[in-house]
Amino acid sequence: MTTVDPPGPEPAALPPRQPRKIFLLVGVVVAAALGVGLFTSVGTNNSGAPHQGGPVPAFTGTNLNGPGSVSVSSSGSNGLPTVLLFFGNWCDACHEELPPLAAAVRHQQAAGGALARVRVVGIDSEDTTGNAKAFIKSSGVTFPVAYDPNLDITSGDFYFTGDPFTVFVNGDGTINKIVDGAQLNAASFTADERALTPSGT
Repeated sequence: MTTVDPPGPEPAALPPRQPRKIFLLVGVVVAAALGVGLFTSVGTNNSGAPHQGGPVPAFTGTNLNGPGSVSVSSSGSNGLPTVLLFFGNWCDACHEELPPLAAAVRHQQAAGGALARVRVVGIDSEDTTGNAKAFIKSSGVTFPVAYDPNLDITSGDFYFTGDPFTVFVNGDGTINKIVDGAQLNAASFTADERALTPSGT
């Protein structure tokens, strides 16, 4: 006769596995590193963005203030220092900053000398053609202005967000200084121009 043993007690349930402390530590370190990387990358320039000492991006745009087109070469303007003024009719700060700068340029051209040989080029962004031309005229701008309705130059080539910006370029095509925002007046503008000329005059 075969006997069947009664079922024994159920085996005790195993306690849930606790994660090893080393894995917790690694997770914390990785999370911290990602956090630091995120915060340090916010607000930094793209590695390809124009910067002081680097070459000015080359571009061409339709001239809003005369016939033909406006071009800037990354190798410079035949040895002429160049100032690039970025603005738009939609930009409130530009309405305050641009007229005095345009007046300074007119005065320099009339006076002759080293500052009259500094090439000044405007870049008007995000305006209709009519609004751009009206703004140029009301501001007293006499220098050529490249039309940039789709931000191909302002944001695409220069990585700028918004206006105004000013870029001072040496005669060899390297960037001497970038001024962000409405920080220029006629005196500071002229001083930054003088820094581009060999004699500083």
